Amino acid sequence: MSVRSERTKVPAGARPTRRIRAVRTVSGLSVSGLSVRLDVRAALAGLLLLAVALAAAVALVGSGDYPMTPSEVLSTLTGGGTTGQEFIVQELRLPRVLVGLLVGAAFGIAGAVFQTVSRNPLGSPDMLGFAQGSSVGALVAIVYFHSGPYGVAAGSVVGGVATGLAIFLLAWKRGVHGYRFVLVGIGAAAMLYAIVLYLLTKATIHEATRATTWMTGSLNGRDWDQVWPLAAVCAVLVPLVLGYGRPLRMLEMGDDAASALGVRVERVRIVVLLAAVVLVAAGTAAAGPISFVALTAPQLARRLTRSPGPNLLPAALMGAALLVAADLAAQGLFGADQLPVGVLTGILGGGYLVWLLFTERKAGRV
Repeated sequence: MSVRSERTKVPAGARPTRRIRAVRTVSGLSVSGLSVRLDVRAALAGLLLLAVALAAAVALVGSGDYPMTPSEVLSTLTGGGTTGQEFIVQELRLPRVLVGLLVGAAFGIAGAVFQTVSRNPLGSPDMLGFAQGSSVGALVAIVYFHSGPYGVAAGSVVGGVATGLAIFLLAWKRGVHGYRFVLVGIGAAAMLYAIVLYLLTKATIHEATRATTWMTGSLNGRDWDQVWPLAAVCAVLVPLVLGYGRPLRMLEMGDDAASALGVRVERVRIVVLLAAVVLVAAGTAAAGPISFVALTAPQLARRLTRSPGPNLLPAALMGAALLVAADLAAQGLFGADQLPVGVLTGILGGGYLVWLLFTERKAGRV
């Protein structure tokens, strides 16, 4: 911090005073005119979440009917394992773990975008109809077109994107405002859930069982065919959303304040919402509508970093850590592939939602 001051001219006999002209606080680094602000707590929290996600991923790769120690997993990943270990890790378990990490990161960063734009801690894809839209698309592919895994994934993406565009257009009135966006999303969720129930009544026993299993949300049986498309989507859209971190932080101050600071409010909303919708649709297509990760990850990340703003990167890391840790816990408690991870996240997320509503009501915000 640098302070510039000067003594003012005073009449004879009077006590001299000191007038402060400017106070400037500089945090971060400045090189050749480039200023970088570093939040130490947020950086440490991000590193901690990354370490937790990677540790849970290694433990998850080593769990199953053929257990492996972390050292054996790391040795196999670096090419030092036996032929059997390489097959188990590379073909059976690693794709599942990568899908979990990517889906968790996609849901976490998308949830942070929705909550920032809506300015509501309950504004997440779980609550606003996007997961239900993806479910409708997948059920249409199963019931009416008898599609395979690729057709179901395509139907899920189409349903999620179409739902996002419909909600966005219905909520538009000289721009998209958080309160109207949340109300339209909740109404759309109720209507789409009714369509899901109707489609289940039209399905055969086999189709209904398959649809119910998909809607539960699971990482079971995931392979490289799910990894590569999801990785491509995340590689494009996650950096895009992170690039809008500063404008999103300004949006939390209100549209007028953000516009005064040079933010093109509606353009930022449109870009980040479309990116978040596609991330949610791609994640849902890969693993099903795993509930409450998008709701809880941004909230927990913000409480951990204690930093203002959307905390996009910590939310993504928190989502990845939560989903992989939940899958690891499900396997450890109930055995391999016995409990879909969506069931466990639903139980834990429901408890978190009750606690969140209680604290918001106690604070007088709901």
